[in-house]
Amino acid sequence: MTSDTPYANLTPDAVLHALQAVGVHSDGRLLQLNSYENRVFQVGLEDAGYVIAKFYRSGRWTNEQILEEHAFAQELLAAEVPAVAPLPLMGDTEFDTAVRCLGSPPTLGVLGDIRVAVTPRRGGRSPELEDPEVLERLGRFLARLHTVGAARRFQHRTTLNVDHTGRAARNWVVEHGVVSPEQRAVWVSVADQALDLAQAAFDRIDGLKLRRLHGDCHVGNVLWTPEGPHFVDLDDACMGPAMQDLWMLLSGDGHERQQQLNALLSGYESFADFDWRELQLIEPLRTLRIIHHSAWLARRWSDPAFPAAFAWFGTAAYWSEQSQLLRRQIELMQEGGQGRPLDTDDW
Repeated sequence: MTSDTPYANLTPDAVLHALQAVGVHSDGRLLQLNSYENRVFQVGLEDAGYVIAKFYRSGRWTNEQILEEHAFAQELLAAEVPAVAPLPLMGDTEFDTAVRCLGSPPTLGVLGDIRVAVTPRRGGRSPELEDPEVLERLGRFLARLHTVGAARRFQHRTTLNVDHTGRAARNWVVEHGVVSPEQRAVWVSVADQALDLAQAAFDRIDGLKLRRLHGDCHVGNVLWTPEGPHFVDLDDACMGPAMQDLWMLLSGDGHERQQQLNALLSGYESFADFDWRELQLIEPLRTLRIIHHSAWLARRWSDPAFPAAFAWFGTAAYWSEQSQLLRRQIELMQEGGQGRPLDTDDW
């Protein structure tokens, strides 16, 4: 495998071989699930049932960073926070002498340039975010997740901030000539202004508390069951402000988002304190995500899955639209930085 075709050698036979090498005995049933960053399969087992196998993209995370993700999931599970934690693996060196299983307990299987983790399969549906009671329960569970996350820091995983999440993405896009020539100067100008405003918003919160987060807590990463939510896919777990795990659950017009936020925070504060100063980070965090997403697409463009799925990326029209989005973010951050609460029309 190369950086241009990171999963070229991950054939069904290679998947089954790697799974057997780490002690997972499949009956041959594989169903590839929707995932662009990694490759994820539902795997049928010989003794009935299913597991989910995640094959990590080469070069994205170090082994230490992946094991921190696994340890966080296990810590959440031990605290009865409903997360999906990886299962222990047992390398079968008689089957393949090159296999290694890392971690304590061992949860990361390494076989050459293949790295795999296996989790239980969990069912569920998308949460009904228009229901205030659902949002309150989500808020309570997120407060519990953040309470565990605040107990210690990540030592290897990234920190969500303007420099790492925003400026690094902006610089990569510029240095690699990704922006269409006719839109380059405009996009760079508005991106720089937006990042400066985002940094100013972070700087205004003296003593901003960072904690271990889910990091990518959108509706697709929350499964709802009769017992409530459980959180999946901690691949983007990071250090950051609590608001990062809340704002992506908001949708609709300004009034709807304000009601949703009120319900989330009502549930959150029934379990833990929330620093209300972090409300002014909603638009800065959205700004970082907009810029980071463009860089993510550009970095992955050599992976054949990306042009097929995001054919609209990279055109002059795309970069013009991104500039317009960032202009709107600039307006919202300027209004939010004048010492007044954001109105619902500001969303």
